[in-house]
Amino acid sequence: MSLRPFLLFALIALLSGCAGLTSREALEGQGDPDRWRAHKQQVGALDAWQINGKVGIRAPRDSGSGTLFWLQRQDYYDIRLSGPLGRGAARLTGRPGAILLEVANQGRYQAASPEALLQQQLGLNLPVSHLLWWIRGLPSPDSKSRLTLDGDSRLAQLSQDGWRVDYLRYAEQNGYWLPERIKLDGHDLQVTLVIKDWQPRQLGQ
Repeated sequence: MSLRPFLLFALIALLSGCAGLTSREALEGQGDPDRWRAHKQQVGALDAWQINGKVGIRAPRDSGSGTLFWLQRQDYYDIRLSGPLGRGAARLTGRPGAILLEVANQGRYQAASPEALLQQQLGLNLPVSHLLWWIRGLPSPDSKSRLTLDGDSRLAQLSQDGWRVDYLRYAEQNGYWLPERIKLDGHDLQVTLVIKDWQPRQLGQ
């Protein structure tokens, strides 16, 4: 048997993996896997949004709360935090290969990854790259994850890369069911996100 049909099938399966369950996902809970796949495909197509909300952060030596603004336009993001850990306002903007952090009354900084910038300048070990997925109630496709579904076949809990993410409440916006209250726990850090306003959009097809 020729390997060409097998390789073609494997490539198709790899490219379509983001729409369904992948070998990197361990699925648990009371939800229906087919409904989860449909929800994941719908929400995964969102590549733009605007979020306004609040963030609370508890770290070993400090804690605080503040406001969150997040603008996403495909691979470009503009995330603004004000108030957490008493450091005033911070703005993280970037796209692949161009990431910038601006901290009020301190300056502008660049690094290879958003995680490195926040760790170096604010002392926060936040998984920004994963948050691009977690904020929509999806696992990041970049590493293995364990998913627990709720009765509506949406994420109730996610374990990934040393983090536990609890989805405490969802809200419907423009036909999409999106997280409204999220709690992250891991790496000596606890983060609570409360989203007051979701504006989801789909720019690309």
